[in-house]
Amino acid sequence: MIDSTGIGSDNLYEQISQILKAARTKVVTTVNTAMVQSYWHIGKLIVEAQGGEERATYGDDLIKRLSMQLTSEFGKGFTPTNLKYMRLFYNTFPNCHSLRDDLSWTHYRVLTKVVNPKAREYYLDEAAKGGWSVRQLERQIETQYYERLLASHRDDEEIKEIIKRNLPAHPEKFDPLKLLHDPFVLEFLDMKEDPALQEQELENAILTHIEDFLLELGRGFAFVGRQKRFTLEGDHFYPDLVFYNIHARCYVIIDLKMTKAGYADVGQMQLYVNYFNKEVCLPDDNPTVGVILCTEKNDTVIEYTLGNRNDIGVFASKYKLVLPTEEELKREIEQTKENFKRLKG
Repeated sequence: MIDSTGIGSDNLYEQISQILKAARTKVVTTVNTAMVQSYWHIGKLIVEAQGGEERATYGDDLIKRLSMQLTSEFGKGFTPTNLKYMRLFYNTFPNCHSLRDDLSWTHYRVLTKVVNPKAREYYLDEAAKGGWSVRQLERQIETQYYERLLASHRDDEEIKEIIKRNLPAHPEKFDPLKLLHDPFVLEFLDMKEDPALQEQELENAILTHIEDFLLELGRGFAFVGRQKRFTLEGDHFYPDLVFYNIHARCYVIIDLKMTKAGYADVGQMQLYVNYFNKEVCLPDDNPTVGVILCTEKNDTVIEYTLGNRNDIGVFASKYKLVLPTEEELKREIEQTKENFKRLKG
């Protein structure tokens, strides 16, 4: 719509709206940063008041008195529990300069529960760079995402590279293992493990929850399409799901299997990968990665089918539709580690 001045009122509204939204976002970010820093300093003062000890003899009494005084003057938010979290916050992150403006106080409360410092560093970095919500952060920690990622890699040095996202652009240096973990946990699909479940049902569920699936894949993944048909001498082929990772600069093809992955599945995926490398990839792209997502896998069959050549980028990973217990997940992770060590010699 054009007003009497000749300026589109709808366009003007949109411009003003964007300015106000940006201003509100900046205010929220500023307030959030100030709150996090304030809580860090409060935690520091509490620790120092207790003689530098995390649990002094009079610690609980001190916190109770502080809680009553602060609540009386500043209102809610200073319960004994919150003050203990501030103390824990300072003890967990003793360097104030390492705090991230991208994360809220609630993010940090969740992160203080992660005991492993390396895992905590990984979640901190990924949550900030990936813009994770608190719910997403809790989900990644609960499903032991860091441990599942680490299980598919040679050592801690590779995880450090993943944290930095220093993925090489040259195909001869590219390691596709940096994009993989095992098992995949797909509890967000809210589907029961049913022998009658069809691959198309699983595919539809993934697309319905594509944001959650991208979170499970990792940072940098963009969805390209489903059932991306290509034809070779009259024969049609349909890779289930195709993604592109902007950090690794490569296509990632995922084929869904409701049963154990066998040699035929590996051969089919190798065909997909070879086709994409030859016909789809641009000169600057790294080699395509193919992942067979299955309920069970036979690593020995896969090894012999590929001739122990992981340079062609075909892998198999298990998936779980129901969130495993902590012990079940640990067993799965240990099994992945053992299989990886055996295959790599």
